[in-house]
Amino acid sequence: MPIRTPRPPMGWNSWDCYGTTVTEAEVLANAQFMADHLLEHGWDTVVVDAGWFDPTARRHGYNPGAPLCVDGYGRLIPDSVRFPSSADGAGFAPLAEQVHALGLRFGIHIMRGVSRRAVERRCVVLGGGGATAGDIADDTNVCEWNPDNLGLNHAHPAAQAYYDSCAELFASWGVDFVKADDMLWPYQETDVEAIASALDRTGRPMALSLSPGRDMSLSRLEHVRGQATMWRVCDDVWDRWEDIEANFARLARWAPHAGDQGWPDGDMLPLGRIGIRAERGDPRDDGLTPAERRTLMTLWTIARSPLMIGGDLPATDPDTVALFTNPDVLDVHASSTGSREVFREGELVLWTAEGPAGARYVAAFNLGDQRKPVALDAANIGLPRILDGTVSELWTGDTVRTAPVTVQSDAARGVAPGSTGLFLTLDPHGAALLRYTPRSG
Repeated sequence: MPIRTPRPPMGWNSWDCYGTTVTEAEVLANAQFMADHLLEHGWDTVVVDAGWFDPTARRHGYNPGAPLCVDGYGRLIPDSVRFPSSADGAGFAPLAEQVHALGLRFGIHIMRGVSRRAVERRCVVLGGGGATAGDIADDTNVCEWNPDNLGLNHAHPAAQAYYDSCAELFASWGVDFVKADDMLWPYQETDVEAIASALDRTGRPMALSLSPGRDMSLSRLEHVRGQATMWRVCDDVWDRWEDIEANFARLARWAPHAGDQGWPDGDMLPLGRIGIRAERGDPRDDGLTPAERRTLMTLWTIARSPLMIGGDLPATDPDTVALFTNPDVLDVHASSTGSREVFREGELVLWTAEGPAGARYVAAFNLGDQRKPVALDAANIGLPRILDGTVSELWTGDTVRTAPVTVQSDAARGVAPGSTGLFLTLDPHGAALLRYTPRSG
């Protein structure tokens, strides 16, 4: 059974800032920052993304033909230059122990299949009855964008034994979270089941995250729910408005199915100091406007996507860090139900969700390039037609202006006479996240 969580996972991932080149010191610096500033707000997972086994990864991207670090059974092990505590066969156990000592969970990235390096070295599969890595490799099902691995021939019984042995190694290191890549585009059903089964057999709880998720169809919902804790519904998201805007439709499709049976994932948050030695772009603060950053956080929050920060935390500006610590916003992420898009027309998109004790949430988005005054009919956004309570904007803490509409006017166009209107102004590519709290008694 996959690991179930009562709220979407939250943490930090090394990819957006360091690509394949992250070092042990950089992982620990981000873990320390999380423990000091974010753990109390629910952020608890630190993930080492791709390339931790590549001794040539001193620059961004993948290195075809790299002499990847493998043990005698063909299992990938950390590069001991970038991860010095892994020397002498220790693997990630010492790093995981340090992360755990901070009160955090430790995660790693893996690729589907078996490494070309293990095949070249004719490594014997642990528990595979004498089969070698070459015996279980499938060169007809290879990742098109990562050269490290070949696929697995699951008709060979040692293929499952190989995944089982890898999972046992991860468990011995103290891994809590496994991000398995090249799993969903195209959908690798057999590998999804094989990796999920291998993790489950270890007896150690390890959350399984699947990616990348391009062209992910709802027809896969029941299968992926039965295997994984979270799964991507998009390709990589970077700090460009077009990437954020494209996820509105995807998350609208998937958000109604988010819950403790599994979490559709809108990808990492490309926020803060990114591109340091990354796969894409020069070192930079993210290229989004303040309004676009808030929109990204608002959409991922109301859709209850997992939240994985992509920026280097110690180098990220305080205003961006503040986006990760707003308790009222994070309450929406943690405990709302029934999240859904209820309106999309032109540049205006509206979402609603329910909260505890009769609270209701509304997210309003302006996809346009100009500031937009908006009058919302309370009944159109899941609120009582006549409001008897307060409406707050959760990012600012401000009270939203509301008024009963008795006759139609330009100021309240779209609000039916006899309803309460809510009046907002949204920045270009901006958002507001509202909470309606009914009057008690």
